[in-house]
Amino acid sequence: MHTIQPTQLQRFILASGMTNLADGIAVVVWAWIATLLTRDPFLVSLMPVALRLPWILFALPAGIITDRVDRKRLILAMDLFRGLAFAVATGAVALSLPLADPPVDGTAMPGLFATLIACALIVGIAEVFRDNAAQTMLPALVPHDRLETANGRLWSVELVGNALLGPAVGAFLISAAVWLPFAINTAAFALAALLVLGMQGAFRPKSRDTRNWREELGEGLSYLRNAPLLRLLAVVTGFWNLFDQMVVIALVLYVQEVLGLGAQAYGLMLASAALGGIAGGFCADAIVRTFGPGNTARWAQLFSAIAFMAIPFAPNAVSLAIILATFQFAGLVWNTVSVSYRQRTIPDALLGRVNSTYRLLAWGMMPIGLLLSGALVSLSEIVVSREIALSIPFIIAAIGVSILSLATWRPLGRGFRNAVPTKQEIPRNR
Repeated sequence: MHTIQPTQLQRFILASGMTNLADGIAVVVWAWIATLLTRDPFLVSLMPVALRLPWILFALPAGIITDRVDRKRLILAMDLFRGLAFAVATGAVALSLPLADPPVDGTAMPGLFATLIACALIVGIAEVFRDNAAQTMLPALVPHDRLETANGRLWSVELVGNALLGPAVGAFLISAAVWLPFAINTAAFALAALLVLGMQGAFRPKSRDTRNWREELGEGLSYLRNAPLLRLLAVVTGFWNLFDQMVVIALVLYVQEVLGLGAQAYGLMLASAALGGIAGGFCADAIVRTFGPGNTARWAQLFSAIAFMAIPFAPNAVSLAIILATFQFAGLVWNTVSVSYRQRTIPDALLGRVNSTYRLLAWGMMPIGLLLSGALVSLSEIVVSREIALSIPFIIAAIGVSILSLATWRPLGRGFRNAVPTKQEIPRNR
């Protein structure tokens, strides 16, 4: 029986929306401020790498901790932790003004660059723990047969902050004062922490008689190993995220140097593209119920490949926003299918560990994609023009996702057709 009142879910979604507004502001700010300190594509990629690298280093510990502690308190602590990191970044940027002109190679302000990398790393670490705990909390707030609807609404609200309002607000703020978006994020995470603090209810998983991190980790790994569809979804999401991050970091320099856009125009373009994702979040439940999760996942993956291939052929910001909106729509539908399946099938006592292992595979590929993108552009410039080099990551990403889609088309359909809707028994290591 679910005793949590609807207002609890609304508070949870509002808090997630607030943190994602801050994340959306940061989407523009982290990458853009890197371009104000250096024009080297590889160094620019290090800033988002610092945000994603913690998924490789801390995903598994985050799963163990999530299954041991009160998940609400863990979310609260991580929001405060991120707010502190942004406060440090605010001071570092404000004290370093005016910024020196960015060199083509290296950075004119290595101290500030290193400080911001460190702050981004702290934000990334906190995000690993926070996001894992948040995904494990949602099944306690809604019945399992409403998870697609709840996840769709949650993803849509998060997209409003992360991709619709956040980038536009971030672009406006950084053009007004480069330290201002970091200060706004400090306040946003503090407000999100207050919203979480006011939530009522117990969100601690069933306690274990003994605590042994190796045994606990082994249970999570064993569960994922014995769940073929979950493994497949993790692998597909991982490679998809790798190619997506190749596109994301290349896009920052592409819109500046090829399309000639400034920070505000770039932010508005991303915000317009987010409308596609918001639509995907609200339509996902109906799409899944109409076509089934298997067909939905397969077509969402294929549409993303088409969107990547179209990016370098976009003549202006409007057409590029439409292309990105198509990708955002497909991505949100995919996320709704995969996340809902995990939440529905994994036992609550194991949800944190299995979810973190899954996301290690899925999100751990992101730093690789970011580094590959910067390296591809730098190497391509040796033999082709800068404009063509900036398009190479889009083409490689499109080819990669196309191959991935073809290779997993039948396994995804077969996996969802044979999926058992009930939760597995918790495996025990002997």
